[in-house]
Amino acid sequence: MIYTNITTIKDFIITGFPGLSPEYYGCVSFLLLLIFLAILFGNTFIVSVIIYERTLHKPVYLIIIYLAVTDTTFGIVTIPKILARYWWNDMKSSFGACFTQMYFVHSLGAFTSSVLMIMAFDRFIAIWLPFQYPVLITNKSVCVACSLCCVVTFTRMLGLVLHALSVPYCNLNVITQCFCDHVSIIQLGCGENVAYVKFVAFVNAMFSLLGPLTIICISYLCIIIAAVKMSYAERHNKVLSTCAPQIFITCLYYVPRCFVYLSSNLGFTFSIDVRVIITMMYSLIPCAVNPLVYCLKTKDIKKVLVHRFKRRQIDVAFKLDNKHNIN
Repeated sequence: MIYTNITTIKDFIITGFPGLSPEYYGCVSFLLLLIFLAILFGNTFIVSVIIYERTLHKPVYLIIIYLAVTDTTFGIVTIPKILARYWWNDMKSSFGACFTQMYFVHSLGAFTSSVLMIMAFDRFIAIWLPFQYPVLITNKSVCVACSLCCVVTFTRMLGLVLHALSVPYCNLNVITQCFCDHVSIIQLGCGENVAYVKFVAFVNAMFSLLGPLTIICISYLCIIIAAVKMSYAERHNKVLSTCAPQIFITCLYYVPRCFVYLSSNLGFTFSIDVRVIITMMYSLIPCAVNPLVYCLKTKDIKKVLVHRFKRRQIDVAFKLDNKHNIN
């Protein structure tokens, strides 16, 4: 095959789930629609609760807002296109649109990793330096930290995309994935620099994942050590229950990704279908499940929701009683 140094393709073809039989298109697209609605309404609900409930205007819940907005944006960026593929057989994505989607997919993923790191650091300060916590961790400091991570991450990922654009794309344009990502796109590149671009992208991915993950693991390890040293069982349980939602969300995000990277480096190979399914699961499931974790496992949010639900029941009962008395 003869390669040129000029990009000759104008569109990419997104296959979705490669081995999926047409008879299952309806079921799969319906499931994806449910996940999309869960991401959209679940995270919007959490953001609304935190914004409108003054008792939740605290640094830890501001971090949750950043995470919820990021999850919502990721769902909007990825799911509609794959739904169009199965509903209207729209498999084409223009060259520019595909690279734009790749930029947001990786930027949002790396930013999520940074937000989880800030969340772990917040809990570490709360447990180990409780008296300094109100001074060190404020709404303003959290907002500045998250905004700074956002700017740095999106700028860094712009370099990743521009680096991928430096590679010519000559003959192949079929992406065996549900959305445009760096791995799927760069495999279609031609020329001598493809291997170097892959290496730079791998180093960048390891920095985005393992850097924050190291800080997260150290933070939660210190929290667990602090909890074990506590003399009162009540305080011990309180610490673990406070950090449990954050630990669960972090595991939900990192464990599948680490499994995929480690498996690849240890020589384990997956079929294309399995790889696509795993990628979709670790990309979308955390975005849909996180709001449920906040509601069920976060004490303050659960308390607010229960209080509002009970108050609404009392208001309804009072109105019905008044109506009955009038009649």
